[in-house]
Amino acid sequence: MTEKMHGREVIFEFRPVGNIMRVSAMDTASLTEISIQCPLSAGEAAFKKNALMRLEYVLRKKGVIR
Repeated sequence: MTEKMHGREVIFEFRPVGNIMRVSAMDTASLTEISIQCPLSAGEAAFKKNALMRLEYVLRKKGVIR
């Protein structure tokens, strides 16, 4: 988890759609949810890393984190 996301609870959901994986991540404190798509071949670690980076970006943009 990135330093800014440290200590925050994040729920992940993985849904395969054809040859892509649709990944949703939700920050439980702010109830902010994002969705991304990755190729199935990327693997779970890459899914989580990319989803966390996107969630951190959205939370920063909303002013929830600095």
